[in-house]
Amino acid sequence: MIETFAIVLGIAVVAAGVVVIKHRFWPPSPDDEPREDVAEYIAMMVSVLYALVLGLSLVAVWEARSAAEEHVQAEASAAHQIRLLSAGLPAPAGERARDAVDAYAHHVVSEEWPAMTAGQPPGRRGWDLLDDLRAAGQVPAGATLAQQATLQESLAQLSALDDARRGREADVGESLSPVLWFGLIVGGLLTVAFMFLFGVQRSVTHVVMVMGLTALITFTVLLVFELNQPFNGLFAVDSTPFSRYFNGS
Repeated sequence: MIETFAIVLGIAVVAAGVVVIKHRFWPPSPDDEPREDVAEYIAMMVSVLYALVLGLSLVAVWEARSAAEEHVQAEASAAHQIRLLSAGLPAPAGERARDAVDAYAHHVVSEEWPAMTAGQPPGRRGWDLLDDLRAAGQVPAGATLAQQATLQESLAQLSALDDARRGREADVGESLSPVLWFGLIVGGLLTVAFMFLFGVQRSVTHVVMVMGLTALITFTVLLVFELNQPFNGLFAVDSTPFSRYFNGS
């Protein structure tokens, strides 16, 4: 967080320095021609279009992060339900299922999460553990109707866990389109550049305007950057649902 504000402040100060240099060496003259209507219209259109790009980018990365959080919650919940349902299975099968889901959850937290934080896919080991869990849930032919119903519910939860895991793996590779990144950077530069094209007689007013606009654009772009990494950064989706599951809550 401190680094983010330092970057925002640093870029704003640089922009303010450029304004001061401009007013020091190329001060606006009272005899300057008034701004043309066409130039004002172009500046307005650039600002409006850039606002649209910013809004689209923020919505895209926020939805991607929300989807990642939902997948993690669904996966942890399904694993927890399978563990609870294992108590309704025959003793050998129930113990195997409980041990298998514990091994899977431990692998997700201790092995997969550090890899995802580094931007790497979870890997094949997790699927192998799910295969072990699926095999552990086999109920003997002489199982009661209640045990068979419990097994069916466990299989349904296992299917939900599979879907949530696939979604989590896809979330690791999700990223904002390079086209939108290009629009964010170029659009921001153009928007700030237009602040230098039209003369402002009072240098203090010009400095405040440029600093405010530059700081706001920089902060928004950094916000998009942080949200663009669902499992890393200030707004990272962490393994708290699985950790709560381990703690028995």
